[in-house]
Amino acid sequence: MRRMTNAKLGEALRLLGIGHTAGQVYLALLELAPAPLSAIAAAAGLEEAELAAAYGELVDAGLASAAEGGGDVVAPVPPTAGLEILARHRAAEVEESRIAVGGAFESFRRQRLAAYNDHLVEVVTGDAVGPRMRQAWASAREQIRQFESPPYFPHPGATATDDALATLARGVTQRVVYSRESLEYPGHLKEAIEPCVNAGEQARVLPSVPVKLVVIDEAYALVSLSIKEADVHNTMLVVQPCGLLSALIALFEQSWQNALPFHGSTARPGGVPAADRRLLWLLAGGASDDVIAREMGLSRRTLFRRLQILMAQLGAANRFQLALQAQRHGWL
Repeated sequence: MRRMTNAKLGEALRLLGIGHTAGQVYLALLELAPAPLSAIAAAAGLEEAELAAAYGELVDAGLASAAEGGGDVVAPVPPTAGLEILARHRAAEVEESRIAVGGAFESFRRQRLAAYNDHLVEVVTGDAVGPRMRQAWASAREQIRQFESPPYFPHPGATATDDALATLARGVTQRVVYSRESLEYPGHLKEAIEPCVNAGEQARVLPSVPVKLVVIDEAYALVSLSIKEADVHNTMLVVQPCGLLSALIALFEQSWQNALPFHGSTARPGGVPAADRRLLWLLAGGASDDVIAREMGLSRRTLFRRLQILMAQLGAANRFQLALQAQRHGWL
């Protein structure tokens, strides 16, 4: 057990930038200190010169004290301050490495563009589609824009909804334009759309969307080559920064402006009951009577009666006015 603990501690010190020899000395300090440096050297199996260098590394890192009163008795010190400095230094090194690698790739990409040979559009097929989509969601840092419509790619294990919820939990803005078919796809509203909207997703609805699309920040886009009639959903394009990516972003923004807002289903304090509010946002989202009745678990007769009651409460003469008045009253 002790060997395992020491091995883990040694690895932790290494990750913080402490060398292997200095790590051995620190382990000996924890075992023997306060003790003379000679005893520490013997326990670590080091010569005097090696010990001096390794122990100096620990002192510089704030993990050990200098020899007391001109003698050679030493001990470890509370590591809080030292570890904070080491962790910040390590984080700075990782960030510098990330910038260096990213810069190297950008330089490579610019050279390829200059040679008119850059792979601005990549084709991903088959089993590689799912992992690439999950990687894209995990890489988002600021914003995801999405056109969402059937057919849906089968996700083994974690679902696309899981990825979306995890992204929202990280504070990434998520704007999605759903097609009406998305609302009408069996089970999709309750199992996929509602959880994301209630978690903070900004959603809107159009009768149809021009393409299945996910734009990650301003970095790249995933474009599905789904063909509904053939149920083909195993090919995807990855579009890197270029005129095509700019056009896809502009297409999304224009569609977003034209789409109907789609609201969450949780009732606000003092507002309309949850069931009626859900009915209203389904109606405002463009769902058909059959879809609303199915999702609400109502018969068509009960649905029509409930709509008539709501129209009477809000003084609406038709469903359009009902949705408008519900919006004005803060029910949506």
